[in-house]
Amino acid sequence: MEFDKDLTARQEARELARRAETAQRKLVELSQSRLDAIVEAVAKAFAAQASALAEMAVRETGFGNAEDKTTKNLFASQGVAEAVRGMKTVGLLREVPEKKLWEIGVPVGVIAAIVPSTNPTSTVCYKAMIALKSGNAIVFSPHPKAIACTRKAAQIVAEAAQAAGAPADAVACLSIPSLDGCQELMKAEPVRLILATGGPGMVKAAYSSGKPAIGVGAGNGPAYIHRSADVAHALSCIARSKSFDYGTVCASEQSIIVEKDMESAVRSEGERQGFYFMDTAQANALAKLLFRPNGTLNPDIVGKSAAKLAEAAGFSVPGGTRVLVAREQEAGPTRPYSMEKLCPVLAFFVMDSEDDVLSKCMEVLRHEGSGHTFAIHAMDETVIRRFASKIPVSRFLVNTPAALGGIGATTGLFPALTLGCGAVGGSSSSNNISPLDLINIRRVAWDLGESTAIRQSSAAAQAVNAELVELLTEKILQRLGE
Repeated sequence: MEFDKDLTARQEARELARRAETAQRKLVELSQSRLDAIVEAVAKAFAAQASALAEMAVRETGFGNAEDKTTKNLFASQGVAEAVRGMKTVGLLREVPEKKLWEIGVPVGVIAAIVPSTNPTSTVCYKAMIALKSGNAIVFSPHPKAIACTRKAAQIVAEAAQAAGAPADAVACLSIPSLDGCQELMKAEPVRLILATGGPGMVKAAYSSGKPAIGVGAGNGPAYIHRSADVAHALSCIARSKSFDYGTVCASEQSIIVEKDMESAVRSEGERQGFYFMDTAQANALAKLLFRPNGTLNPDIVGKSAAKLAEAAGFSVPGGTRVLVAREQEAGPTRPYSMEKLCPVLAFFVMDSEDDVLSKCMEVLRHEGSGHTFAIHAMDETVIRRFASKIPVSRFLVNTPAALGGIGATTGLFPALTLGCGAVGGSSSSNNISPLDLINIRRVAWDLGESTAIRQSSAAAQAVNAELVELLTEKILQRLGE
C-alpha cells in the first residue's frame, strides 16, 4: 500500500505540473493590470480567512500561536499586496533611448513551491501572490505535518484567483504528503523554477533536482547589544522577535552577544522584560531536548512557549517569562545553544572586547547561518559600519526585532517569507524574494555601430598585418636574391 501511495503521489505531481503549464500559457497572455487585479483579489480573500487559517495551522502542527500566525497571514496577504502594488513585472519594463535598449519582463513559467510546517498558510499566500504578479503558475508541495491547512490555504488562493480571471490550475497543491511526490514535482518537465522554503534536506534536494532553484539556508542570527545601545529598547525588540509565533521565524535572533561591561545591565533589564536566565543544570536539561541524536532539530520543541519548554525540561519559570536564555561561550555541533533553535530560546555570549564580539559573531555564523540575518543594537554608526562591512549576511538589521525586520515587516526590505542567503549561504539569491526574482529579462537591442574600441582595435590589427606583409616580402626577396 505504501508503494501505491508513493506511485499515486508521483502521478499527481506530474499531472498538476502539466495542468499548471497549460494554465501558465494563458496567464502569459494577461496584461499587467489583469494580473494586478488577480493579486488584489487573492489578498482580499486570504485576509478574510487569516484568523481561521491561523487556528487551523496551530491545531494541525502544534507550532506557534494563533494570534501571531494571524498576523503572519495578514502580512503575507495585505502586506505583500501593498508592496507589489504598482510594480511592473511583465511586458515592457524599461526603455533606454540613448542606448536603443528595451527591457521586457518574461515569466519563468511553472514554479514548484515547497512549504514549511512552521509557516504553512502564510507561505502559500505569499508565494502565490508573487508568482501570479509575475505571470507564473505555481504548484505547492505541503509538509506532511501541515497538509490540511496548506491545502486549505491553496484552495482559498486558487478560488479567488480564478474568480478574478486567472485560468484554472494556475494555483495547485499536492494532496498526498510524500517525499516521492515532492521530488517528482521538482523534477517534472514543465517546472522551470523551484522556490524552496524548508529544512536543509529539502533545500539541498531542490538544488540537486537539475532545475534552477531559490533555496533558503538556516537562520542563526546573533544579536549584538553594543555599549551605545538603548538597552531597554534592544531587549524589547529581541523579546518581541523571539517570542513572536514562539520563535518559528528563521530570521529571529538565536543569540545575544555583549561585552563584559554590558553584562549586568543586559541581565537586569532582561529579567525585568521576561527573559529567564537559566542556571547550568536547567540549561543542560533543556539542551538535551533541543536536538535529536542525529543532530537535527527536535520537532517537539519547535514553536512552543517558554513555559512549556521549561516544563518539558523539568523546571518551572515565573509567570510572564517570554524567552529562556543559556550562557554560552563556544559555537559548534556539540554546542546546541549556538545553533538555530525555532523556539523562544537564546544563547548568551559575554566577550572581553568589541573585537572579540566580532570574532564570535563570525564563528557562530560560520558554523551555521552564513548569509542569513544579523541584528545589532547601537547608536554609534561607526560600529554599525564596521560590523556591516564584515558580517557575512544578506540582512543586517539595526535597532529592530530581527524576526519582523528580516521579513520586511519593520524595515524597508521587501515583505517576504523566503529569504535568500546568497552564495555564502549556499543560495542563488541574497534577496528577500519578490516577483522580480521570478521573471527573466528579455533585452531588445538596436545596432549602434561599432564602438570606438572595436574600430581602434581593427585599425591596429590592420596596421600590424601591413607591417607583417612588408617584412615577409622583404625576407622572401632576400632569399631569392641569394
